[in-house]
Amino acid sequence: MTGPWTVRLVAVAERDYMEVIQRSAQDFGPTQAEAYAHTLASALDALREKGPTAIGVKEREEMGSGILTLHAARSKRKASHFLVFRVLESQTIEVLRILHDRMDLARHISLKQ
Repeated sequence: MTGPWTVRLVAVAERDYMEVIQRSAQDFGPTQAEAYAHTLASALDALREKGPTAIGVKEREEMGSGILTLHAARSKRKASHFLVFRVLESQTIEVLRILHDRMDLARHISLKQ
């Protein structure tokens, strides 16, 4: 399929997003938190534009059938997080989690979201 994709975050992914930005503000200040929010938004935009064919998307069958990841680093912007998602019908992507590089990704994915 081509064209724009709908990207939605499940509740726990929304919470992940808020915690990442809050932690960035706490550790690095509000300016850096805002920059990191833009970095995460760029990764979400890549999914909206290209869906599962976005550059950097990886199939993660070890985490479950149909699970994919996209590292948040985009266009020379550094990042330390992955978007964990799956593709639904009607060109819809459901972001399940936003997790730090150092986390055991499979441990934090529950397909009963």
